Amino acid sequence: MARIITITFNPCIDKNTSVEALQPEKKLRCTSPVFQPGGGGLNVSRGLQRLGTENLAIYFAGGYTGQFLEQLVEEEQVASRIIPIKKHTRENLIVVDKKTGQQYRFGMPGPEISEQEWQLCLDMVSREEEVEYIIASGSLSPGMPEDILARLATIAREKKARLVIDTSGPALAAAVEVGVYLLKPNLGELAALVGKEHIHAEQVDDVAREIIAKGKCEVMVISLGAAGAMLVSKDDVIQMTPPVVKRKSTVGAGDSMVAGLVHALSGNGSMKDALRMGIACGTAATLNEGTELFHKEDVEKLLMLIREVTVR
Repeated sequence: MARIITITFNPCIDKNTSVEALQPEKKLRCTSPVFQPGGGGLNVSRGLQRLGTENLAIYFAGGYTGQFLEQLVEEEQVASRIIPIKKHTRENLIVVDKKTGQQYRFGMPGPEISEQEWQLCLDMVSREEEVEYIIASGSLSPGMPEDILARLATIAREKKARLVIDTSGPALAAAVEVGVYLLKPNLGELAALVGKEHIHAEQVDDVAREIIAKGKCEVMVISLGAAGAMLVSKDDVIQMTPPVVKRKSTVGAGDSMVAGLVHALSGNGSMKDALRMGIACGTAATLNEGTELFHKEDVEKLLMLIREVTVR
């Protein structure tokens, strides 16, 4: 039985390549592309697998690209259940300009998902037994209702599972109204959640605790960029800052953080342990190019360097 389930509503194939210099109207010769499974939930599953935490990835796949995505997921030894769709799975393109070192990310729109297809996903989650964590990360595909995460929150509550959400927009707001276990917004997403244009750093814990006090979530981990992250719960306010590293790519860093958080929490780690592991995984992901995510040995090294802790 799966203890941890991830759901990817808008999966993709990430194609990573580089060119000597990005120029318009020129035939640009690319390096051999690297293909990897992408989309929030799949990235979280990949991260959990690298940490040695078994999980089940549920995602949509269709067309020849969907078949290739299935192959890529299997190669990473991630257990999965696939919802077949009529449309083709999307492909994203990540290009590095070697001359400047800058990275360009081209995100394609997802395929239209029918009501029958997305309902099958919810039914699949409902049938899973002994689930402790359900993780929904990433964007929604066209055709999905804005309340699909709220419906998922209801299922999680009925199953007494902890729902972890990392997304934005109306779907996030709808889920929060039902109530979830853990949210991982950045400052902009947190501001939008409470109807503000901007939130100052010193207001973060107060805003988070206000949401928690209303029963909308139990734990919130707010990404603060270079300043690290803050974890807020009913009893804790903890902030940690990552070590300075040479970043190659930030793609998948947020999903890597979620993987680290759930890995620690599912192993009965403390809130402080969870935040430290989340930051270590997220930071380790930036050490690699493209959508490579993190390597476990880098995470272990970084854990020793995350020392700055603020508790209020």
